[in-house]
Amino acid sequence: MSAPSWDFSFVYQSLQDTALQNDLARCSDNIAALKNLSPDTVENCQQALSLFDEASTLLQSASSYAGCLSTVDATDAEAKTVVVKADVMESNLTQAFSPFEDKLATSDADFFESVLSGSDSTGSYQRHAFSLTRLREQQVFRLSVPEAQLLSAMQVDGKNAWGRLYDDITGTLKVSLKFPDGSEEEMGLSQAASLLYGGDTYRREPAWHAIREAMGKQEVTFAAILNALAGNRLTEYEKRSHTKPLHFLDPALEEARIVQPTLDAMLDATKASQDLSRRAAKAMAKVFGTSQLKPWDEMAAMPSFGASKPALYSFEEAIAIIRKAFESVDKEMAEFVDMMVEKNLIDAAPQPNKSMGAYCTKIAKTRTPLVFMSYGGSMSDVLTLAHELGHAFHNWVMRDMPFVETEYPMTLAETASIFAENVVRDALLEKAESDSDKLLMLWEEAQTAVALMLNIPVRYGFEKAFYEQRQQGECSSAKLRALMAETWNEWYGDAMSEPNDLFWATKLHFSIAEISFYNYPYLFGYLFSTGVYARRAEKGSAFYSDYKALLRDTGRMSAEDVAKAHLGVDLTKPDFWQQSIQIAEKRIEAFEALVEKI
Repeated sequence: MSAPSWDFSFVYQSLQDTALQNDLARCSDNIAALKNLSPDTVENCQQALSLFDEASTLLQSASSYAGCLSTVDATDAEAKTVVVKADVMESNLTQAFSPFEDKLATSDADFFESVLSGSDSTGSYQRHAFSLTRLREQQVFRLSVPEAQLLSAMQVDGKNAWGRLYDDITGTLKVSLKFPDGSEEEMGLSQAASLLYGGDTYRREPAWHAIREAMGKQEVTFAAILNALAGNRLTEYEKRSHTKPLHFLDPALEEARIVQPTLDAMLDATKASQDLSRRAAKAMAKVFGTSQLKPWDEMAAMPSFGASKPALYSFEEAIAIIRKAFESVDKEMAEFVDMMVEKNLIDAAPQPNKSMGAYCTKIAKTRTPLVFMSYGGSMSDVLTLAHELGHAFHNWVMRDMPFVETEYPMTLAETASIFAENVVRDALLEKAESDSDKLLMLWEEAQTAVALMLNIPVRYGFEKAFYEQRQQGECSSAKLRALMAETWNEWYGDAMSEPNDLFWATKLHFSIAEISFYNYPYLFGYLFSTGVYARRAEKGSAFYSDYKALLRDTGRMSAEDVAKAHLGVDLTKPDFWQQSIQIAEKRIEAFEALVEKI
C-alpha cells in the first residue's frame, strides 16, 4: 500500500546543506558567547536568554531533521552522526547556560523581575516567566553549577548513549515469522510490529511470536539498558536530595506539570473501574471467538464476519476520513490537514529499516509540524494517523507564540491527539448504517479503553515497582519478566489469556533516555481529552475558539491551572476523572450490546 514520505526542502536540502551547517555554526557561536558572559548583571542575563533562545531553536531544528532521517532508516550512519553531534552541542549549551539558570533560579525577586521586564527583537522576556518561575520553585533540588555542568557533559555518552543503543538494536533487528506449513518470512522489526495492528490473521500471531523470539535473544542487553537508565536517574536524584528527599516520581511529575494528588486521583478512579476495562477486553475476545483476549489480538483490527476480509483503507481514503471529521469541528482544521498532505509533512510509507511506533515532531525555526508512522491500511492505522495529526495541529495553533511557551508537557500533549481520535470515531459512528459498521467504530472505542485503562496502568505499575527494587540493586532480565507478568496479571486478570512478560523490552517507551514514566500521561490525556471533548456538544459554535485557547495555554500553565481556567474543574479531586470514565463506560456498554446482538 502506497503512502507518502517527507519532503524537507522547506528547511534543509540534505545533511550536507550549508544551511544546516550554518545553523550548527551559529549555535556554536552562541555557546561561546555565553561562556564569555558573567551572570552578575541584569543585562547579561537578558543577553544570555536571547542567545539561549536562538541556539535552542536552531539546534532543535537540526536535531529534529537528523532524527527524522534516522528513524526512517535506522542504518543511516550519517544522520546518526548529526544526531550525536547535536546531542553534544545541546549538552554544551546546557553547560554554558547553567550559571545563568542558577542565577535566575536563586536570585532575589527584584533582580528576577528586572530581567523579565526587558525585551529583545523577538519580544518581551516575560515569555520565560512561567518556566523560570517553576524553576525557582524547584531550587531546593538544584545542584551547584559545576555539578550540573558535569552531569550534562556525562549524559551524552552515558544515559543518552543507552537510549541510542536501544534504537540502534531495534531499528536494525530482523525477525522471522514461522507459519504452520513450515515456511518462514523475514522482515524488519517495525514491519512485524505493524502486523499486530492490522487484520492479517494469518501473519499476526506468528509476528507476535517472532518479535518475542528476536527480542528475547537480546533481553540481557535490554535489561542492562533499563538498569543503566534507572540507575543513572536514581544516582542523580540522590545527589539532588541534599536539602530534602527527591522521590523518583517527583521529576516525572514536574515534567508532566501535575501534582501527586492529581496522579493519585486519576489512578484511583481508573483502578475502581478496572472491571469495566476488563469487560471491554472480554467483549473484544468474543468477536475473535475466544473467551479471553490473546496478546497478539489486543491491538488488532476488528475481524470480519463471514467470508469477508477486514476492511483496508488507502492512505488517501484515510486522509479523506480525517479531513471530513476535522471539518465538522471547524473548516480551519480541515485546511490544516490539506496543508500537511500538500507539503509532504507526513512520512507514512513502510520501510524495512524504519523505527517502530508513530510520533509527531516539528522543525523549531519554521514551526513546521511533522508526522511519522508506518501506514498499513487498518482502521487502527487511520486513527493513529488522526492521533498524530492532532499533535501536529496542536503545534500549528501555537506557531505564532514565543517558542519557550510552546513546550507543553506530555500530559497536556495528548489532549489534541486523543481529541482528534474522538472526532474521527464519532464522525464514522454517526454515518454508520449497518450494525457491522457501528461495531467497527465501537471496537476502536473498546480497544482504546483497554490500551489506556489497562495497558497504561500496567506500564506505570511495572516501572514504579522496578524503580523501587532498582534502589536495592540491578534487576536481572528474569526478574524483569516476573515483575512484568505480576503487574500484567494484576490489571488484566482473566481478561487476557497470558501476560506479555517481555513487554518491558518490546515497548520502546521504557528505554527512552530523556524521560522516565513515559506512561501515565497517556491515561491522563485520554481522560482529560474525553472531558474536553464532552464540552463540544455543550458549547456548540463557541467550542472551537475555546479549544484553541486551551491548547495555546498548555505551554504556559500547569495541567491543574489549564483545567481550572478552561474547564472549571479540580484535577486533584476524583469527580472529573469519574465523569470521563462514565463517558467511556457508555461507549463500552454500547459495544457489549452490539457484540451480543451480532
